[in-house]
Amino acid sequence: FIYTTAKKDYAKKLLEVLDPRKKLIRHCLSQQDCVCSQGCYWKDLTQLGRDLATTVGLDHAMQGFPAQAANWIQVPPWSGDPEDEELLRLIPVLEQLGQA
Repeated sequence: FIYTTAKKDYAKKLLEVLDPRKKLIRHCLSQQDCVCSQGCYWKDLTQLGRDLATTVGLDHAMQGFPAQAANWIQVPPWSGDPEDEELLRLIPVLEQLGQA
């Protein structure tokens, strides 16, 4: 899943770059799938239709999902650095979660 607070058109263009052959990303949720509160959009993991006890998300903005804060892992924002290996460093954590 990709879940973004961006508008649907932007998300669609992003998917064309990230997964041009449509082989990796099966679903994309965008701003219309977010909760808007006081003009701010936040991601509601219940929109995924999955058991929250076995669901985890990665994001750089922790204030964006107060209802399920325990389900999120904060990561630094990606600056475009091709040497960025932050997600690779999370593999052991994600493997542990997958086994739990």
